[in-house]
Amino acid sequence: MTSAQQLVRSQRDLLLKWTLDHPAPLLRWLRDAEVLSSAHYLSLLERSPSNGVAQALEIVCATEEGSRGFLQVLREVQDYYGRDLQVWVETHCRDERDSKPAPAPVRAEEKKSKSPIAKLFKGKSRGFTLTTEVNAKEELKPSRSVKLANIRVPISAHKTTLLKRTEQLKCYSEGEGVASNSASHIEIRYTDLFVTEDDDLVDSSQHEYFDLASRRARIYVHQDCQRIRPCHLLAPQGTSGRPPKRVKVKGIAGIGKSVAVQRLVYEWAIGKNMREFTCMFDLRFRELNLIEAPLSLLELLGERFRYLKAALPDLFASPSSLLFILDGLDEFKFPLDWRGPDKNIDVASQVSVSELMVALIKGSLLPEASVILTTRPSTQAPKRFFQRCCVVLGFEEDQVKEYTTKFYKDREVAEKVYTYIVNNDNLFVLSFIPLYCYIICTAMAEFFTPGHPDVGDLKSLELNPPRTVSEVYFCYLFTAVKHHALRGSAERGTPRSEVLSLAKQQLTNLGRLAYENLLQKKIMFSRADLESFGVTPADLQSTFLCQILQPLREEGEMFSFFHLTVQEHLAALYCAINLFSQEDIIQALDFWCFGIPPPSSTAAPLQNTDFSTDKLESLQMFTRFFMGMLRARLAGQLDGLVTGFVEGAGGVPARLGLWFQDQFKGKKLKNQSALNLLHCLMEFHTEETTGMAAPEIRSLNLFKMKLSVVDCAAMHYVLQFSPHALQELNLGYSNIGNRGLNRLGPILHRCESL
Repeated sequence: MTSAQQLVRSQRDLLLKWTLDHPAPLLRWLRDAEVLSSAHYLSLLERSPSNGVAQALEIVCATEEGSRGFLQVLREVQDYYGRDLQVWVETHCRDERDSKPAPAPVRAEEKKSKSPIAKLFKGKSRGFTLTTEVNAKEELKPSRSVKLANIRVPISAHKTTLLKRTEQLKCYSEGEGVASNSASHIEIRYTDLFVTEDDDLVDSSQHEYFDLASRRARIYVHQDCQRIRPCHLLAPQGTSGRPPKRVKVKGIAGIGKSVAVQRLVYEWAIGKNMREFTCMFDLRFRELNLIEAPLSLLELLGERFRYLKAALPDLFASPSSLLFILDGLDEFKFPLDWRGPDKNIDVASQVSVSELMVALIKGSLLPEASVILTTRPSTQAPKRFFQRCCVVLGFEEDQVKEYTTKFYKDREVAEKVYTYIVNNDNLFVLSFIPLYCYIICTAMAEFFTPGHPDVGDLKSLELNPPRTVSEVYFCYLFTAVKHHALRGSAERGTPRSEVLSLAKQQLTNLGRLAYENLLQKKIMFSRADLESFGVTPADLQSTFLCQILQPLREEGEMFSFFHLTVQEHLAALYCAINLFSQEDIIQALDFWCFGIPPPSSTAAPLQNTDFSTDKLESLQMFTRFFMGMLRARLAGQLDGLVTGFVEGAGGVPARLGLWFQDQFKGKKLKNQSALNLLHCLMEFHTEETTGMAAPEIRSLNLFKMKLSVVDCAAMHYVLQFSPHALQELNLGYSNIGNRGLNRLGPILHRCESL
């Protein structure tokens, strides 16, 4: 009798041929069955598909036990592969306990559709031709219901498609930058998030960053907070033991909601989580924005997942086995009527896409199906429609270290970057937001890469890393500009001013787009919008714009900055290079911080001041970035972008010092406004200005402000310049935690009343 080891060795070439196009399921199941070690598994994912499978076969062939494990796994994953492998498995790996019918092979090919809905998902969905002819002698005796047999082939096609779409984490950098210095496979790069039950104690009307920072500070105090893994969002809860049918997951942009959803889809498609669901449908609201005509759920899903079209009636016959993931409600442009009466609609009823989504979320359509909705905190999706509400809080300190280690291939670089992040309170607090962590790691790569040739203008990069949030973002932007502007056209030692001058027009146009739309709270742009600001969509793939703007769909009908803070930073950069006098700067700060309309001015940023002053909180991160970019301009770091000097530039720090004095001395500031001014001073990071402003701060009332470590760092930076003791520092119910207390420690003894 042929041993398993002999069989696999003799058939190795055929097995390689059948599995090399899509090795992910085979490799993952081999790892989980402990046929491959975790170290081997991760190393194989970094290889080409053919090399990965070949090396895996080499490993399993080494022992009889490994070969037996391989054959058992092959039975489990055969549905992901073609008919030839399935027949081979039935012939050589028979198991009397399971005589499943082998499905027909699935061959992916593009199908053309004239439907207007199909155009919306062009490139996102692949059609499949299902070849069902099987020789009679090879036909297997079915052991499952006809209905399940009918959907088994299209479900296999669906899983294969989802795996190919979700196995890589999107990277915004190209070329010699991050892409060459990090791994992007989701199994390698993904880092677990901190997800917990939601509460209603935080006011979501303020800027999302402050809301999250406040909640984060509270979480550090409450160690008994329940943590929920994304794959357990639908786990039974409470004494009822029943799983929730509708789950809302909220979190700020960049906190990791979409990546967590991507991992969830990947885990279901590879057969490792959410196995109670026969089918999972993932829909993105940003794509649904482009559907104008009424349609039914059958039509929507039939075009989004064309290879499932024939199977949808059978799938809808068992709605409890269906899971819908609706990602990014905050990006949906259509109004949602949560208060209207439930309409009597079914999966074939044609209604607006807005009505369709409301019915699905509320449960008036397919109430037995499960729905996971992701959204930002500012979006109102009433909690009464959900049996579970969760909030994503990003990383904890251990996850920041894990992410940094995974980000860099060079462990020495990873350790240096992580140490620097931990020792810099501003960066550390930002790093628990996954997208900020990505930006920080991208920027830091420029400073800590071994043997980096760039000296001169940037000097020794490791000796001069960024200190403030503004500097980190500008470092990210400059890195992107340099890698593209100098590609094949200049030496890497080119001065900063020359690099910036090469991208001057693009950065100016991009900044004006960012600023004018920030005032309107607009974050999504059409092709016409971009062109009206001189930004050419065709340049997205050939310039640094690919790291700044992203198409919301593959066709590129709509675009957005890849994160809200990137838009805020570019808007601040635009303003910093287009204000030319001390008076312009003061008028701008009055407008952005307090809603005071500027008198007539020739400065471009002050020409369009159509802004609702009741939304001033939404400009707080922008004003911080502006102060940081203004400092960069005064220091000559923006030379190449600016067309002239600031009038009386040498006197700007003193003039700003007087302005800050007036705010602290002459106004009754709201708590959040006072705190934001402290952050602005920290971003400007100029001793003369802070030294003038700090003595005017007699008291700070931050009662119930839920302060974060970065808030404490800002207070410490400013108050250290005050020559006298504070009359009062009210930190009651601020839950600053031990790290915040440590940061404030040096100044607490100087408070008369604490």
